[in-house]
Amino acid sequence: MQTLKVGDPAPQFSLSDQDDKTVSLTDFSGKKVLVYFYPRASTPGCTVQACALRDTKSELDSLNVVVLGISPDTPKKLTNFITKQALNFTLLADEDHATCEAYNVWQLKKFMGRENMGVVRKSFLIDEKGNIEHVFDKFKTKDHHQVVLDYLNS
Repeated sequence: MQTLKVGDPAPQFSLSDQDDKTVSLTDFSGKKVLVYFYPRASTPGCTVQACALRDTKSELDSLNVVVLGISPDTPKKLTNFITKQALNFTLLADEDHATCEAYNVWQLKKFMGRENMGVVRKSFLIDEKGNIEHVFDKFKTKDHHQVVLDYLNS
């Protein structure tokens, strides 16, 4: 799978959200969309990342940016994550990881000497016309929101 780069058209998707409603990338044409991929809801790193985005949502809203989090979790797990952390943005369930594969974030990962396929943490800023404006792949979970804001405000 080819790595997506700035200027490429963003792969389209339609996925179930935390309420089991279908959400498509095309629903947000005319807005910037931050699509962030994370390995699993309610894990420590994913929680830190999601809560920081929650806390900066008003700033992102003022910059015309919609946040969509995508993981291979079920809608029910996403509902629990949103409720427990009071998240104020949409999470999408990519249970068959087809969207993760389209964005080339479903990769072989090594952890404690074991290898398995999983989501590599990466975010894509998609412009108002549906093209990749920026790829965020160098950040820590606690800094992700600030890296995104710094880019948007530059």
